[in-house]
Amino acid sequence: MALWQLLAGGEHRLARGPAGQGPQELLPASVTIDALLGGPPGALAAALDGPSAGPVPAGARVVAPVGGQEVWAAGVTYTRSRDARVAESGTPDPYERVYAAERPELFFKAAPGRVRGPGEPVGIRADSGWDVPEPELAVVAGRDGQIAGYLNGNDMSSRSIEGENPLYLPQAKIYTGSCALGPCLAIADEVPDLASLLITLRVVRDGTEVVADTVRVADLHRSPGELVAWLFRAQEFPVGVVLLTGTAIVPPPAFTLRAGDEVIIATTGLGELRNVVEVIG
Repeated sequence: MALWQLLAGGEHRLARGPAGQGPQELLPASVTIDALLGGPPGALAAALDGPSAGPVPAGARVVAPVGGQEVWAAGVTYTRSRDARVAESGTPDPYERVYAAERPELFFKAAPGRVRGPGEPVGIRADSGWDVPEPELAVVAGRDGQIAGYLNGNDMSSRSIEGENPLYLPQAKIYTGSCALGPCLAIADEVPDLASLLITLRVVRDGTEVVADTVRVADLHRSPGELVAWLFRAQEFPVGVVLLTGTAIVPPPAFTLRAGDEVIIATTGLGELRNVVEVIG
């Protein structure tokens, strides 16, 4: 079973159901993501095994399975990502050094309430000329710093802005529609073998697939647990946190997203995240 968040009758409700089949049963109205991730260890798994509050109502819409969690991201965690960022910037030293360093690159990605969910638009900046999706394994950790589950993540990025100057990273990464998560949250106990997971990206334009690629989570240079441990070193997250673990899928240099493109991200056992691109600004 996976955890789903729905918008039903103007209210957010949690539900459970298999990642590949969708939400099937509501959880009690008192159960929230913030309470589960801010609660004791095992609260998320216990909620999925707990009593049902009835079937999912007709017309309920699946939204991102997050509440008051900040979203952070890690960079240069795959060899392909390191090489692509060296190529786009022409300044290899910072990227090559952080790939090999003990301390990872971690940066803020999205404030609570700013994440887009399944079927909602993701953005590309109007002042950017080279824009790509970045499909990533997203890790969800509770307030205790322990990994509670996993989901699909999309770290939308302006390669032209970051390539102009690495100090422009916040502008390249943080803007309206720059982060999407979903469709559901699979608890850690149901994803025991991360090395076997595959992340797939497809981009469809005017009915034609223009990008298709797959990467193994096993190729991550740093483990999700290591990245979470660094994030918690000097920070507290009272209701938990989401951490994007980096990408190795880098579309060819000639490719850039356009308004109307559909971005489809799927990870083994985590369902499929679909979003259409819009221009921001």
